[in-house]
Amino acid sequence: MSRESVQTSKAPAAIGPYSQAIKADRMVFLSGQIALDPSNGQLLAGGVEAQARQAFTNLSAVAEAAGATLANAVKLTLFLTDLKDFSTVNAVMQEFFQPPYPARSTIEVSALPRGACFEVEAILLRQD
Repeated sequence: MSRESVQTSKAPAAIGPYSQAIKADRMVFLSGQIALDPSNGQLLAGGVEAQARQAFTNLSAVAEAAGATLANAVKLTLFLTDLKDFSTVNAVMQEFFQPPYPARSTIEVSALPRGACFEVEAILLRQD
């Protein structure tokens, strides 16, 4: 099995010892994305709606760098610091995904990096 790191300047640089994504044959494993602005590495101001939109935008940029799109997503994991924001995140997610939606887990966590209130990671299946 081949493994290849994916990096793009259109998404925030990794803030630790990990890759933005790893391609392994036809699978692409995307690391978690929070609402960091790729141009300056700062957390986007605003609530969960704005943060979710930026995190999905970042995720999309990494997917494209891997030769795929979010339409290739087969599994998402969402992390929220407050499950009361569940319906807001669902509405934002529908801006980025069309049926059939990927499988998904949503988990409430006590904290996320940089004080974010939302994070998303994905597994994609490339069509090549």
